[in-house]
Amino acid sequence: MSPTSLTDTVGPVDIAIVLFEGNEFNGDVAPAIAELQQNGTVRIIDLAFVVKDTEGNAAVLELADATIASAFEAITQESFELLSQEELDELAESLEPNSSALVIVWENTWAARLGAAVRGSNGQVVVLERIPREAVVTAIAALGQE
Repeated sequence: MSPTSLTDTVGPVDIAIVLFEGNEFNGDVAPAIAELQQNGTVRIIDLAFVVKDTEGNAAVLELADATIASAFEAITQESFELLSQEELDELAESLEPNSSALVIVWENTWAARLGAAVRGSNGQVVVLERIPREAVVTAIAALGQE
């Protein structure tokens, strides 16, 4: 696929950093991410783990590392390498000792068709915001009190 045709069809891309205090990553996240990719909701573009031990020694583990690749082999495809080593090193330095972070970049493939249709109709998204989870939980709780 040429870069031009790819840019015409790619959906919105997000980055998320998920913090694990106490380095208690139990592996439940990998199957959840794999399911999202398998059902076409997202496409994983880049993924890395940043780990800091109790002594403050930091390491960056990327999908190519054997320790992660086995857990995430079901979701590894081509990578755009959007996460720079410098950014990952900065994140590693910012972590508290005995903590880790999952950095994941995904394309929202569910939105690609809609985006192409909007652009094809000479439209453009002028506002896109995420409502914080806490606000949604509060709103749902308020419904139960009515």
